[in-house]
Amino acid sequence: MGSPMTAPVPVADDVAFMRAALAQAELAAAANEVPIGAVVVRDGLIVGRGYNCPITSGDPTAHAEIMALRDAARAIGNYRLTGARLYVTVEPCLMCVGALVHARVGTLIYGTPEPKAGAVVSAMCALNHPTLNHQVDVVSNILGDESRELLQRFFQSRRETDKAR
Repeated sequence: MGSPMTAPVPVADDVAFMRAALAQAELAAAANEVPIGAVVVRDGLIVGRGYNCPITSGDPTAHAEIMALRDAARAIGNYRLTGARLYVTVEPCLMCVGALVHARVGTLIYGTPEPKAGAVVSAMCALNHPTLNHQVDVVSNILGDESRELLQRFFQSRRETDKAR
């Protein structure tokens, strides 16, 4: 689905941008954070990058999406990211969905669902709330297997480390 204001991005581009988000997720994993990564794309260019870092930053809002939105807003000099596309490896939570709406992101593209806290289609459908003053288009399952496998490897490794203690 493309935003009515912009032409749809070809799937090949979606895959390339999601690979950039996966690279951010790998940075999170290397920092022993839950491996979720995000990039913000505007006019075909990555203008913001972020990965999960609430533990290392001591900031409960430091989710990948928030970090990428902050980075993009600084880069373009405006907190409104109208027409931007946010690529994230895992379905956003309620906080991050709210940030997407406030930033006026045009399209959300995510890799894999998050059954416990996903606020797009899994645990709730927050983007469909009738009082929202902005609509975000959604594309799902872009490199979903890779995104899910990265999470599974991370948590499997954590379980093995916990058993060894």
